[in-house]
Amino acid sequence: MPRPSWHAMKAGEVAGYLRVDPARGLDEAEAAARLEIYGPNRPSAAPGRSAFARFVAQLFQPLVLVLIVAGLVTTLLGEWVESGVILGVVLINAAAGFMQEGKAEAALLALARAIASEATALRAGMRRRLDATELVPGDVVILSAGDKVPADMRLLGGKELRMAEAALTGESTPVEKHLAALAPDTVLADRSSMAYCGTLVVGGQGTGIVIATGDNTETGRISRLIAQTADLTTPLMRKMNAFAQRLLIAILALATLTFVIGMLRGESFFDMFMAAVALSVGAIPEGLPAALTITLAIGVARMAKRRAIIRKLPAVETLGSTTVICSDKTGTLTENAMTVREIWTGGETFVVTGSGYSPTGSIEEGGEPVDEATILRETLLAGVLCNDARLVHEERQWRIVGDPTEGALLVLARKGGLDEVTLTSIFPRLDELPFDSSRQYMATLHELEGARIIYLKGAVEKLLPGCSSMLDRQSREMPVDVAGILAASVRMAEAGLRVLAMARSVVGADQSLDQVRIDGNLVFLGIVGMIDPPRPRAIAAVRTCHTAGIRVKMITGDHPGTAMAIARQLKIIDDGAKALSGRELAELDDSALRTAAAEVDVFARVEPEQKLRLVRALQANGEVVAMTGDGVNDAPALKQADIGIAMGLGGTDVAKEAAAMVLTDDNFATIEAAIEEGRGIYDNVVKFITWTIPTNAGEGMVILVAILTGSPLPITPLQILWINMSTAILLGLTLAFEPAEAHIMRRPPRSPAAPILDRKLLWRILLVSLMMLGASFGLFKFALSNGQSAEVARTIAVNVFVMIEITYLFNCRSLQRSAWQGGGWGNPWPWVGSVLMIALQLAFTYIPVFNEIFQTAPIDMQDWGLIALIAFCSFVVVEMDKRWQSRW
Repeated sequence: MPRPSWHAMKAGEVAGYLRVDPARGLDEAEAAARLEIYGPNRPSAAPGRSAFARFVAQLFQPLVLVLIVAGLVTTLLGEWVESGVILGVVLINAAAGFMQEGKAEAALLALARAIASEATALRAGMRRRLDATELVPGDVVILSAGDKVPADMRLLGGKELRMAEAALTGESTPVEKHLAALAPDTVLADRSSMAYCGTLVVGGQGTGIVIATGDNTETGRISRLIAQTADLTTPLMRKMNAFAQRLLIAILALATLTFVIGMLRGESFFDMFMAAVALSVGAIPEGLPAALTITLAIGVARMAKRRAIIRKLPAVETLGSTTVICSDKTGTLTENAMTVREIWTGGETFVVTGSGYSPTGSIEEGGEPVDEATILRETLLAGVLCNDARLVHEERQWRIVGDPTEGALLVLARKGGLDEVTLTSIFPRLDELPFDSSRQYMATLHELEGARIIYLKGAVEKLLPGCSSMLDRQSREMPVDVAGILAASVRMAEAGLRVLAMARSVVGADQSLDQVRIDGNLVFLGIVGMIDPPRPRAIAAVRTCHTAGIRVKMITGDHPGTAMAIARQLKIIDDGAKALSGRELAELDDSALRTAAAEVDVFARVEPEQKLRLVRALQANGEVVAMTGDGVNDAPALKQADIGIAMGLGGTDVAKEAAAMVLTDDNFATIEAAIEEGRGIYDNVVKFITWTIPTNAGEGMVILVAILTGSPLPITPLQILWINMSTAILLGLTLAFEPAEAHIMRRPPRSPAAPILDRKLLWRILLVSLMMLGASFGLFKFALSNGQSAEVARTIAVNVFVMIEITYLFNCRSLQRSAWQGGGWGNPWPWVGSVLMIALQLAFTYIPVFNEIFQTAPIDMQDWGLIALIAFCSFVVVEMDKRWQSRW
């Protein structure tokens, strides 16, 4: 059965459909029966994976499985030391991956917290305070200012009812509610006859009949979208998985070839199996998973200092791959604080500086601050007295209690030198007419020295017909300039400003508001234009993103005109660009949407499913998408995006739990800073891979060449594990601390299809691998030919591997620039790690317990001199290769 269009039905029809008397509500028996049918008023929560399941999942990775098999077989063969070390490496990597995975999915649990805990409902004609989970379709609920709406409702009655719906629709200002039925195709943000679960009543009171609870509410529908959205693998993880698979195939092929060749040469099964294990262990970069995790964790710490909290570790790298940022408008690109930008009065235009609710700023004309004694005073006075908001200063910041629009008028008055506390005591309020959507204005009656004055604020088109005069610069009345007022109003509206008119009327001392006719008796004071202004840092951040090849798209639930005005100020779009509305998006099929997603940069009046469709369309176009949001309506798109970014200050719990990153300052500029960090982190991951793979490849080549030539193994499996793990910790991990290179935000984003290692880096890896092979195998054979023992020869081979890794580490601090350029002490850890590694190799070579465990022996100074010379030569060769490749 199709879901009714509740907003298109009359209130009486809804009550009839749900079989309830609006004056009495449901009786307890009927409510209990419906509770059995519909269930509690909360969204269903899906359980996440257990901790054990997440740990076991770390073991089922291709390279890890090879190590596990090698460890088990060496155990069966009685090689207890080798098997213990191999399996120890496996457990360390699994523990690192387990810690990386973080918390289980919690977005659906956060949705349950978004529902109000209590509600006032009519039951059998009596008002009852209920737990919100007990509400059922047909319940009649009473709403008052400050209440959180406990379920989706069709409004039955109300007085001056206004709701903040930004968390659900993205609408930045409170919405006036009405009772009339609407057209069936009315979009969610314009359904003024409805109240939706999780939104907030900011003014007035009303009643509504519950039409949906739990999973059937708009919030519940979003929870289903979240549950249906699969967790995406980050670009780096996809590339690492593909890299691991190719590496695994190559390792197994070489190990099998080694085993077969040895058996054909008449070698024993045990010796050849151990050789194959040695090759496999040598070729597998055991330290890579831990290094990747630690590099990302360091990035998390760096981003936290820049006000970006990472909830899911791989998201750190994804930022560096981002090609498109889909940003919400309110609070991210803008201040989330209505601010008066312009005043028109007495035929003159005045500009207001400053932003937000801090009264810092001034009112200027021609670039100079104006005197408070001008005609502006009457306009400012009307904005203060015809006002129900309060401006407060708490915890070193200014905030508004009440309607943001009224709050902006109080801030404006402060900038003009007027204090609302003093003015309200001088002009006490005697009566008021609250704002009403049918009147479209608010009026208040005040007394001053026996005279009574009415101040009004509201829509220009409602107040202007009632005005017979206006004030000039000397505060003298003059004929009203209708054309000038309308022209100023239209100009402000076209600039995306919300326009309010101010007027006054002096009445008799014994008159009240309901006795006064305002038609034709008003004096027009002026109009103000206000907007939620863009953040200054966001403007610079958008410019930096464009320089870095990252497109910024605004996806908001706000009005198209407002969205376009802000987008132009932010330079997201040019003057000739257009916006697409949610209604227009709904008419596009998937193919047309992909085209629109690529061409259009502003999307307004967008609903949750449409945000999700837009993200998927961009991903289908090959983009790596970062999506920002703060409301319940943003959660599905936040989860679908390659990286979801939630607002920490103004965001809902639902958005934060669905996101991979949370901004503690709700500032778009923080995203740009995080992207810079992400790019640097990706560079450091590539540096580590470029540094570690030659060692693994060189070790594998040494084993293979030894088998092919019938030579003893120059290094044993246990010695290979020593090299790989000790150098990865003391040397390779120091690259994780490398700062981002200069001009990193001046290069375009990496192509999602590009491999981790390009042709230049693959060539460098092959070059270094061959140098390691030649040096270690050559010195091993040279030592044997001079009558030295196999233990001494192997010790020399191990040390030449380590020393080349030390010098190559400094080559890898920059993959393009010379090691002499900008290295130094910007990151001191490579120097510290190198000193510790040399000390550890001396222990490995000369301390008896190490000699016994690893089958090594002391070597003389002549051997050390030869090792150092070869390591230095390898450093020079790599630097020459960099210079040569820079000419490509």
